[in-house]
Amino acid sequence: MPDKSARIHYEGMVQGVGFRIAVETRATSLGLKGWVKNLDDGRVEILCEGDELEIKAFLENMALVFNRYIRDVDIDWQDATGEYEGFDIRFD
Repeated sequence: MPDKSARIHYEGMVQGVGFRIAVETRATSLGLKGWVKNLDDGRVEILCEGDELEIKAFLENMALVFNRYIRDVDIDWQDATGEYEGFDIRFD
């Protein structure tokens, strides 16, 4: 079972630039579970669960690849629930 959960909000020019697909691809490659979705206010929200080091590697990779698009990032760390079986793009 994953040990950590991170709810992440990215702000900036993060919609319409392939951000969600990049999130899904990178998260899946690291074995993270959860989801990503666009928010009506222009931010992107991610909930991912997994090993804390893998989540940090994910965050570093996203910052490296999308640094010119990201204006701000907010991360809320919690214990994982283990409720996710894969990583999906949500459209709700």
